[in-house]
Amino acid sequence: MDLGLKGKVAVITGGTQGIGLAVAEGLAREGVDLLICARGEERLLDVEKRIAEQFRVQVKGVCVDVTKPSHIESLGKAAEKEFGGVDIMINNAGTGSEETIMDASDEKWQSYWDLHVMAAVRMARTMVPFMQARGGGVIINNASICAKQPLYYEPIYNVTKSALAMFSKCLANELIKDNIRVNTINPGLILT
Repeated sequence: MDLGLKGKVAVITGGTQGIGLAVAEGLAREGVDLLICARGEERLLDVEKRIAEQFRVQVKGVCVDVTKPSHIESLGKAAEKEFGGVDIMINNAGTGSEETIMDASDEKWQSYWDLHVMAAVRMARTMVPFMQARGGGVIINNASICAKQPLYYEPIYNVTKSALAMFSKCLANELIKDNIRVNTINPGLILT
């Protein structure tokens, strides 16, 4: 099925494994050029090469840590340099946690807040201007079923994914005038 995405450009955080990799491959299959980012440079280069060869699309891998504002700025510069901007943004970077509320340190709470919420906020501030200039776009934030139904052993994950879902709703209201659609997915357990 042709989804009409050929020639579009997508940026995917956490794009070298699991859901992010599956999304990258699915978009590449539709002819979407990709800007993939992750922290592991070796895996990033392998994925970049494999997807480019398999699907015959342009792929640029950028090694970044989305919890660092300066890295997101670099990703925005790479998007402009390599593709002239983006049409689709997939905020997928994230990780689970295991702690109790009583035992988790402030530093752990902050690190998950930076990864699950502030990374999406900063990605939006960086990538939305490209979408506005192109007349619209799509943002998909990968939250979790835990945004609605918490797991007992990872309260920080539950709270930050719930905040990501609410951020998505607020961003959707703000950007609808610019023809930019914002959605959240809430996957459950995934065999990766």
